[in-house]
Amino acid sequence: MSESSTKPALPTVRDAHGNTRSVATLFELSRTGRQGVTLPPLDEGADETALMQSILPEGWQRKRPARLPEVSQLEMIRHYVNLSQLNHSIDNNFYPLGSCSMKYNPKICDWVGNQPAFNLVHPEVPQALAQGTLGALYTLQAYLKDLTGFCAVSLQPAAGAHGELAGMMMIRAYHQRQGNTARTEVLVPDSAHGTNPASAAMCGFDVVEIKSNERGLVDLNALRAALSDRTAAIMLTNPNTVGLFEEDILSITQMVHEAGGLCYYDGANLNAIMGRAKVAHMGFDVMHLNTHKTFATPHGGGGPGSGPVAANEKLEPFLPKPTVEQRPDGTYWLNHDRPDALGQLKLFYGNTEVLLRALAYLVCYGGDGLREVSEKAVLNANYLKARLKETYHEPFTQTCMHEFILTSRHQRADNKDINTMALAKRLMDYGFHPPTVYFPLIIPEIMMIEPTETESKETLDRFVQAMVQIADEAKTQPDLVLDAPHTTPVKRVDEVAAVKQLDLNYFANHAQGAGN
Repeated sequence: MSESSTKPALPTVRDAHGNTRSVATLFELSRTGRQGVTLPPLDEGADETALMQSILPEGWQRKRPARLPEVSQLEMIRHYVNLSQLNHSIDNNFYPLGSCSMKYNPKICDWVGNQPAFNLVHPEVPQALAQGTLGALYTLQAYLKDLTGFCAVSLQPAAGAHGELAGMMMIRAYHQRQGNTARTEVLVPDSAHGTNPASAAMCGFDVVEIKSNERGLVDLNALRAALSDRTAAIMLTNPNTVGLFEEDILSITQMVHEAGGLCYYDGANLNAIMGRAKVAHMGFDVMHLNTHKTFATPHGGGGPGSGPVAANEKLEPFLPKPTVEQRPDGTYWLNHDRPDALGQLKLFYGNTEVLLRALAYLVCYGGDGLREVSEKAVLNANYLKARLKETYHEPFTQTCMHEFILTSRHQRADNKDINTMALAKRLMDYGFHPPTVYFPLIIPEIMMIEPTETESKETLDRFVQAMVQIADEAKTQPDLVLDAPHTTPVKRVDEVAAVKQLDLNYFANHAQGAGN
């Protein structure tokens, strides 16, 4: 009996396009004696042992071969190509993940970031030999200052939450310098991003939640009641996480300032207003920008990210150091001589390649282009909202910005077993990534949908068709929805069991069984 006949059939999956793909691991594909690369023999008379010892000391050499799968080169190539096609990405379909801006990013931005003149520069190269990179970063600082209306920018923070932390550290440093040590409270709306209260707490502040009103906006009465001589700052996302512009934004910042506090702006949703409004003009003192989502680097999966922080004259002295500055002779340098500044937040100088992609994006679009980006993002969101509001429950009826929320209230009224999670999982069978679900927590069974500016009307219409079809299935074929997804490598799982019975070591559990 041949070896292949003793092994069980390899697992496959039918994707959303009807194609059958292997989802076998390389260990399941492994067959003893199979290899992908044949190395040439050593020269006649060469001593293999002596050669190995000249490369690696004896204590570093393996005592037995590594437990690696034995596959042909073609099998290995097909394995990784199949994996790449099973993964959902913005390159193969719509990714309406609210508050994360999973939009198409121009390939020229990747091209700029991958230029050897940039990505082969050693982090410790003398500044005189890195003038091109420093000049590009200086230019980006200038563009971000113009875009936001602030007087100074530091590009150091490595992610949005890192920028938040920097901003709150600056606010803490400011109050300490002023002798306002009693200002220990930070006000955070209940519609805020989850990192906001975490960043405030990490800086030693007490977090005070501010409730939203019936229209999904900051309740001014609740804000007024929370303000006191203990107020250090407010952290505000605008547009907020239900996709609405805070209509009372000027009143909010004025109230906080009159109480002696500062105003922090979470820039995660900047793509809804860039080119149309400047954050500094709304009365804010400091903000962070998510260049990895507002501009040009694909976001998700934990990185890469970049969260530059911008500040007004009041907080500029506390920006993280070093900052990129220009001498009178036109050369650039990293200024570490800033006595009130926060210390260095990241080894070397930020995520430079992400920043270079952002610069390329800004240069490509220009001021008018950025305004058009925001306008189309808002238009697409309102188009989807209008198409779906009769099928799904619409908590807030006013015009939204770049994202909007719906709920599964109508579907649950017909069948209590149907919930937003089930609808999201079924959407995967149609080839779309699910929207954000169950966030923010202020609305039950929420789904937050962000189409971005880069999707065509045809794509949006296909998404609407899928969402309407799923709503019909929830009523007429509920088991089809409740058992979804059907086309993914991992089918419906027991979420409770997955939390309580974690299997975090696949290799240890399965590699031995693969004969390695």
